[in-house]
Amino acid sequence: MPAQNHHCTAAADLSTWIKAEARTLGFAHVGISQPDLSTAKAGHLAWLADQFHGTMDYMTRNIDARFSPELLVPGTLSIISVAMPYLATGLSDEWQKEAWQTIDNGDQAYVSRYALGRDYHKVVRNTLQKLATAIEAKIAPTPLTYRAFSDSAPVPEVEIAQQTALGWRGKHTLLLNRTHGSMFFLGELYVNLDLAIDQPTTAHCGQCTACIDICPTQAIVAPYRVDARRCISYLTIEHKGEIPHEFRKAIGNRIYGCDDCQLACPWNKFAQKSALSDFAARHSLNDVDLLTLLHWDEATFKSNMAGSAAYRIGHAQWQRNILLALGNADPRPTHLAALQAFTSHDNPILAEQASWSLAQLTQIDFQCTQHVDFETDLFKNKLDE
Repeated sequence: MPAQNHHCTAAADLSTWIKAEARTLGFAHVGISQPDLSTAKAGHLAWLADQFHGTMDYMTRNIDARFSPELLVPGTLSIISVAMPYLATGLSDEWQKEAWQTIDNGDQAYVSRYALGRDYHKVVRNTLQKLATAIEAKIAPTPLTYRAFSDSAPVPEVEIAQQTALGWRGKHTLLLNRTHGSMFFLGELYVNLDLAIDQPTTAHCGQCTACIDICPTQAIVAPYRVDARRCISYLTIEHKGEIPHEFRKAIGNRIYGCDDCQLACPWNKFAQKSALSDFAARHSLNDVDLLTLLHWDEATFKSNMAGSAAYRIGHAQWQRNILLALGNADPRPTHLAALQAFTSHDNPILAEQASWSLAQLTQIDFQCTQHVDFETDLFKNKLDE
């Protein structure tokens, strides 16, 4: 057999083995690429030029390494992309309908479905480490140079994944898969192996604009283009300080992230729940009222959210988001009292947010009272007649 053909066969066999091993470890889909990221780099620079990254300064750094895998991890020849479903096992089959019901219930807190359980960074990277260990044993004594990622470094995950058979980029910019929708995490293993690569899948969004139409803050400014400064996930997670007033009503009760574009996506009727207990909802985060979460002190927050993706925003930002959500809730006496207590908080951001929210509720309460009084007076007049 000619040397070149032998190499191709060996690369294909190893690629097939790697994919099978990755699925055994719990990844739903696996793809292999040697991506060309030049077009993605140009698009990223244009996105930065429009200031769509907001305060995420890290998006402006390591540009060359971001789009040149061999610079980020010297010796890289191929990238193994993986997808890991994250829908909590405890969610019902009507999870989309129930998510909308939670969003519509202003007294409840809505936490993005990906953050209900354990921090995905650790779960995906740890599983990728197991895959790397298995590959090392498989190819020994040939040395393996690798590095595992999951939203943890300057890696254009979706762009790399869509150059495999994992899926295509949806108009909301997330990766879509025909059998899993978009409810999964991505991870990458950069390796110094010349592997057989996949052919990219085709796109299947067609004329659908459900994700664009549903976005509460119109953050998807055009197909495949998101202004992060308007995105609720950015505002509740990445953005520090006061949340701009123009977005506060639209945020509703979403205290950590936002799933609206995914909930509206027709492809997510195929989304499957995770088999991993790691992603099971903790502390009833899929069904909990705002006041319960507001009453967590810092020690309780750190204890309850340890190992969660939400831990990194910190207790103060967690409270800021809940205080905002209370301003969009019903004007209950318990809500008013809680907000009033925070208006004198020594953290000026929390005090301002509580004052805004209190003003929203007292205005609503006043309007409701006026409406009732008007109807009562009208009824009395009818009796007098």
